[in-house]
Amino acid sequence: MNDCVKSFHHHYFDSEVWLDTYWFGHRVLKCPLDLFNYQEILFNIKPDVIIECGTNAGGSALFLAHMCDLLGKGKVITIDIEEMERPEHGRITYLIGDTTSSEIVNKVKKFISPADVVLVILDSDHTAPHVLTEMRLYNNLVTVGSYMIVEDTIIGGNPVAPIWAPGPMGAVQQFLTENDQFIVDESRHKFHLTFNPNGYLLRVT
Repeated sequence: MNDCVKSFHHHYFDSEVWLDTYWFGHRVLKCPLDLFNYQEILFNIKPDVIIECGTNAGGSALFLAHMCDLLGKGKVITIDIEEMERPEHGRITYLIGDTTSSEIVNKVKKFISPADVVLVILDSDHTAPHVLTEMRLYNNLVTVGSYMIVEDTIIGGNPVAPIWAPGPMGAVQQFLTENDQFIVDESRHKFHLTFNPNGYLLRVT
């Protein structure tokens, strides 16, 4: 990451504009360039099931559901530990609980049929141990040719918020030493600004 890109990452992140970003009136805590990456990925793989760990206000779940509407297929299973009022959509199922609990993982599996194309997004607790546990629990659900997207690898000093180190990036680095079924899809860095550097993990085998 060159100095110009690092500087822009710091400027964008520190401005906290990501806290003031909305999809159809619902807060979505993502960089718009990552949402454009999502749109490209969804069009390419056309998932039947999208698993989102970490719902927050539900804006990203609604974005994903609207993309599924455009594709004419797909459903969103989104999990959060906190219950709150969130947008309703026929393609969204909300689950309340710990993303790493056996109860939640077993519930998620019931939404998946053997032939389904499955995409997983990890965006809940950003501590490295929690993210690594999620990666170990959910990676087997990802279809070959699809993705496990680890959100917010930017934090932990990559290049912002070093206080969060090792954070999600540390979990990604550890996971890749354990699992050779996934690679970092570096083509997803093409917009230069991303909250998920090295976080777009493509399942290749």
